[in-house]
Amino acid sequence: MTSSGDHIGGDHRRGAAAAERAARGVRDRPGTGIAAGNANAYVDLHQKFAADIDAEVDSALEGLGPSSSELRTAVAGLLRHQTFTYPLSALALLVHGAETGDPGPAVPIAAVHDLWWTSACYLDDIADGNTSIVAGGALGAHEALLASVVTGHVLPLRILRSLPVPEPVRGALTDEALRCAAAAAEGQLADLGGEAGRATREVVAEVYRGKSGAPFAMITAMAATLSGADAERVDRWREFGSVFGILWQLFNDQEDLLSGRDEDLRNGTVTYLLACALDGAAPEHSDRITALHAAAPDSAAARTTLTGLLRAPAALDRFRHDIHGFRDHALRILTGLGGDPEFLPPLTDLVTSSSRVLL
Repeated sequence: MTSSGDHIGGDHRRGAAAAERAARGVRDRPGTGIAAGNANAYVDLHQKFAADIDAEVDSALEGLGPSSSELRTAVAGLLRHQTFTYPLSALALLVHGAETGDPGPAVPIAAVHDLWWTSACYLDDIADGNTSIVAGGALGAHEALLASVVTGHVLPLRILRSLPVPEPVRGALTDEALRCAAAAAEGQLADLGGEAGRATREVVAEVYRGKSGAPFAMITAMAATLSGADAERVDRWREFGSVFGILWQLFNDQEDLLSGRDEDLRNGTVTYLLACALDGAAPEHSDRITALHAAAPDSAAARTTLTGLLRAPAALDRFRHDIHGFRDHALRILTGLGGDPEFLPPLTDLVTSSSRVLL
């Protein structure tokens, strides 16, 4: 489903505490965190602006007006429930910093990122049958769904419409939000309808480009647009975000297996790892993989066996080859873009760290 490795459920504090958790990992997961080495710079940058991002979200929430007290309460409850393992809203800050040397003006775009993913992750939870916020009594099912729609669409548009920028810039930012909504929804629908028997690496990559690439493309393009970059540079930043989104989904797929959560196997998701295992497999081997995939949601034994096949050397060789290809594409875009030398290295480090083969 969505890049659920970018969030965790629970009532944790947002802001600086979230950034600190990202630096050391969450819930004692295996040592596979993205915040390693120099890539820690993006966490430090997020921590510096975390309070400002939270204030932007709070301002958008207050902007709903005094007659929307119940709605504000529901949205606030959802925001408390959906918190982030990795503060990737720092991407907006990094892109704006790379273009201008000043990341601060991109705080509203970072807030849009957090709001969009809060909504997307909750909708993902619904699709996966995870209704912990409802079961815990924090919100009713209808309240949570309504809060999710407002969080992911109404509040981001309020933020964008309130920016003190020329109308053509405001229109371009709104267009990015609409483009993302359509592309991400198309990717999610393709993900929900995915069939293991028809999975190829090319097909799954296109699904990932929609469901995960589109939101990151939106944020990087918005940050570039807000910086005053010309249309050609905005296009390249959008492509960078799209490729980064694919890389992040591949990272998330691996982390899901390593953590033991096995959410993708339990949900019957057709992942890139599965496509790599099926690619070039003999018919009898392919049939075994698809049968195990079909049984995995209800069988721990099937999940264990299938995990072993997904980590077979031939499958991992294909996975490694392709993830390095996506990495190299993202790095070529960054090299071609250039920009402020303070902010390009953290972007490069973030790409490199998210491209590791962990299995």
